[in-house]
Amino acid sequence: MCKLERQKPVKPQAMKYLILSLICFVSSVSASVDLVKVDKSERKMYLISSGTVIKAYDIALGANPQGHKEQEGDEKTPEGEYTLDYKKEDSSFYRAMHISYPNQVDIANAQIKWVSPGGFIMVHGQRNWLGWLAPIMQLFNWTNGCIALTNSEMDEFMALVDVGTKIQIEW
Repeated sequence: MCKLERQKPVKPQAMKYLILSLICFVSSVSASVDLVKVDKSERKMYLISSGTVIKAYDIALGANPQGHKEQEGDEKTPEGEYTLDYKKEDSSFYRAMHISYPNQVDIANAQIKWVSPGGFIMVHGQRNWLGWLAPIMQLFNWTNGCIALTNSEMDEFMALVDVGTKIQIEW
């Protein structure tokens, strides 16, 4: 026969410490990202909150990464400061967040050369149904100018980065 034991009540002091610990944990996990910084020469992307790097990712870029994107099809990832302006959940590359390229300067420079500046530059995951190839694909610059992460990294990125966050991209 089972004997029911009376459990001791949790002390208010212990409960207070438990709640404070949970609050600290949740705030550190959901730190507000106020800048995404991309170093193309190192193939790294950093999520920054109040000047502190809270996450770093290895990235894949456009197949011709050095230099600023000047026209559609040049396979370059743009350089400069842009905004992550919307999320795309129905992407051909798992999930994506759009980079506000081209800006007015990019458009003007392309018009001088009589070319299209291109566009639809994203931070995205792996091509749909091929996420399992990420350990190999992320070793190469394979995009047409976008910034690629693994699918699990893309999930984390989408959870941590809000629409409207600035992104700085440099060599």
